[in-house]
Amino acid sequence: MENLVQTLAIAAIPILFAITLHEAAHGYAARHFGDNTAWQMGRISLNPLRHIDPLGTILVPALILLFSGGGFLFGWAKPVPVNFGRLRQPKQDMLWVAAAGPAVNCIMAMAWAMVLRGAMGAPDFVFSDALQSMAMVGIRINAVLMVLNLLPLPPLDGGRIMVSLLPPRAAWKFAQLERYGMVILLILLFTHLLDMLMLPPLRLFLSLISTLFGI
Repeated sequence: MENLVQTLAIAAIPILFAITLHEAAHGYAARHFGDNTAWQMGRISLNPLRHIDPLGTILVPALILLFSGGGFLFGWAKPVPVNFGRLRQPKQDMLWVAAAGPAVNCIMAMAWAMVLRGAMGAPDFVFSDALQSMAMVGIRINAVLMVLNLLPLPPLDGGRIMVSLLPPRAAWKFAQLERYGMVILLILLFTHLLDMLMLPPLRLFLSLISTLFGI
C-alpha cells in the first residue's frame, strides 16, 4: 500500500498537467484565431482544476499506471469546446488549433527532461529520487500524449490536422470518420495494433530527448 501511494503521489503532478495543459492549449490557440467559445465558458485557463475529468484525468491514468507497472500511461481531460466555424479561416486555422495540444506536450516533455538532468547533476538531497521519478513520468506521459494525438484519426488532433491539409472534398469524406473514431481507437488499443503504430515514433522521440539532454 505504501508503494501504491508513493507511485500515485509521484505521478499525479506530471499526469495532471500533461493532460490539462494539452486542452488549455487548444483553447488559447482557438481564441488567437478568432473563436472565443472556450474563453466565454471560462475554459481557457492554466488551472488544471478547470479541465479535470474525474474518470479520464484521475481514475483511468491511475489504474493504467498501476496495472502496467508504469509502462504505459493514458488519459484525457474535459475537451475544450472549439467552434471551428468561428475561426477566421476555418480550414487553415484548424491545423494550428489542433497542433497546439501536441506542441505543448512536446514542450513539457523537454521541460521535464531539463528537470531530470538538473536533478541527476545536483548533489543528493532528500527528494532527489522522487524528483527524478516524477520527471521521468513527465517525459513519458507527455511523449505518449503527443504521439497518440498526432495519429491521423478523427477526433484526435492528427485527424483534424489531416482534415485541414486535405483538399475540400477529400477532407469532408475523411472528417466523416470522426463518428467512428473512438471505436476505432479502442479496437486498436485492445488488439495491440495501437502499440505497433505508436512505439516507433515514441521510441524515436524519447531517444531524441535523451540525446539532446544527456539523460
